[in-house]
Amino acid sequence: MTSTMNDPLGFLNNSGGMNGGPQADLIQQLLYEIIRVKELIAYYDSIPNGAGQLGSSILNELVTEAYNSLVNYDTVLMKKYYDLLLNCD
Repeated sequence: MTSTMNDPLGFLNNSGGMNGGPQADLIQQLLYEIIRVKELIAYYDSIPNGAGQLGSSILNELVTEAYNSLVNYDTVLMKKYYDLLLNCD
């Protein structure tokens, strides 16, 4: 895994696009987990002979559902998918 020194969500803090509060924190944390898991997906995709395809497809499904919870602003599902993504490795 590579970790970047730049904050991929730094624009949220600098532009004033998000108000403070627990929902904003949950949204930001979920976005960070989505970014982290997408790096895991790239790792699983790079495993030779398709050995990581099952893991990749499962993680892709979780990321898709996490995005949907953000789009629908469903805080219950956001929390659920945050917890699920947090435990992905």
